[in-house]
Amino acid sequence: MAELADRLANCFATVFPELAPQEIPSAAMGSLASWDSVAGITLFSVIEEEFSVSISPDDVADLVSFELILDYLRKDDLRKDDLRKDDLQRLSAEGPA
Repeated sequence: MAELADRLANCFATVFPELAPQEIPSAAMGSLASWDSVAGITLFSVIEEEFSVSISPDDVADLVSFELILDYLRKDDLRKDDLRKDDLQRLSAEGPA
């Protein structure tokens, strides 16, 4: 899961180049003056591109920090793993084509 954090940190570094690498994990909308609506849209666009996800506008309102976004991506990654396992089990049950 460290890979997710590193990839997300790269997204933050792209959108907020003024942040030092050690500041990124604690970045939050309330503590980062440059995190305005335009930066937020840019950040989520970069994240969607990097992680091949579509973030619902309903979810965006709650994703106000690096840590919350990372948790969201971890849950999405686990959900994708579960779907892959379900697909593999279904294919195994169906047998050869």
